Amino acid sequence: MLWIKAFHVLFVMSWVAGLFYLPRILVNLAMVPADSVAERDRLLLMGRKLLRFSTLLAVPAIALGAWLWLGYGFSGAWMHAKLFLVLLLVGYHHGCSRLLRKFEQGRNTRSHRWFRVFNEASVFLVFGIIVLVVVKPF
Repeated sequence: MLWIKAFHVLFVMSWVAGLFYLPRILVNLAMVPADSVAERDRLLLMGRKLLRFSTLLAVPAIALGAWLWLGYGFSGAWMHAKLFLVLLLVGYHHGCSRLLRKFEQGRNTRSHRWFRVFNEASVFLVFGIIVLVVVKPF
């Protein structure tokens, strides 16, 4: 089970790294002038590749986490809270995908300031998950 835990941590770290950087690409996309087609296309390409990579890392992270949960039989309020935050993180990932798609379709209506705030949501979710796993406050 220690190998499963090690790979789970590795995949989670990699997935979250992508979720930390993808919204930053969205911030940059929101700041691109309308006449800068090459810059916009380059950022869209980077965003698509990072989203694909992050999604591929999320699948084993979640699968290995489920394996650990079922294997160890963790229970308690802290686990329910953690699973809720993980579900929100998956929703955040999906939200990033939708926002990137809007940029690709030329339908973004949000400012770079909004994306800067949105960028911080993943940090708070991951912080909450880490505290719940390490401290188990309840």
